[in-house]
Amino acid sequence: MPELPEVQTVVSGIQPIVGSTITDVTVNFPKLRKPLQKDLASELSGAKIISITRRAKFIVIKTHVDLIIHLGMSGKLTLQELNYQPIKHDHVIFHLADKLLVYNDPRRFGMVSWHTCTTDLLAHYGIEPLSKAFNAEYLKNYTHKKTTPIKNLIMDQRCVVGVGNIYVCEALFHAHIKPDLPAHSLSKEQCKQLVTCIKQVLDQAIQQGGTTLKDYRTASDTMGYFQQRLYVYGREGQPCLKCTTPIINLKLSGRSTFYCPECQSL
Repeated sequence: MPELPEVQTVVSGIQPIVGSTITDVTVNFPKLRKPLQKDLASELSGAKIISITRRAKFIVIKTHVDLIIHLGMSGKLTLQELNYQPIKHDHVIFHLADKLLVYNDPRRFGMVSWHTCTTDLLAHYGIEPLSKAFNAEYLKNYTHKKTTPIKNLIMDQRCVVGVGNIYVCEALFHAHIKPDLPAHSLSKEQCKQLVTCIKQVLDQAIQQGGTTLKDYRTASDTMGYFQQRLYVYGREGQPCLKCTTPIINLKLSGRSTFYCPECQSL
């Protein structure tokens, strides 16, 4: 599933259409995670794109209303030329004066919908990991009395958004923290180190264009490259790139959790 870096990469890739007007909307398949609004085309036809931002893993295209897009498991949002010929699973096409914005989703787990206000829709999500608000003090306070493994807590969208399985495994490795360590047991210094590593891992992933896992594509329909820099994720049994100890795959809440038993011994 695309996580924060992948979504941010897409948001950055479609910035050129800010200021454009949506002239028409073609709906080829009316049901994704839930049925598309029947007035999706009529509401957005003629709408001027004011801004494109990200909140958690949602793409927010602001017009006179907010167009919210979630990529689900396999969705991709790409810019295409006007002579583009639609392919299978191109479910929604937004027509602009000189481009097409195409939403393609083979598994149809994504979401495309418009809202007059996104505040209530996204109110239950936690803070952004790349914001100043996500700091050691915040994490230390949030982990207070929480016995859940630190890896699970970081993946909880109520704590902090968008840090998926790949990125939390990598961040915990660089912070030298064992994934199943009870969250409340982290020291203030460990919280500081983990926050720093999460920000660094996410920043690096954004710079590299996201991951190459599964079906992810950038807005220009190219694959990401962050997988080339993974230290632990997906490397079970392979030697640690820092100490050569074999990487272990630990199951936490049913999710594969990769770590080095030597570098992350605390």
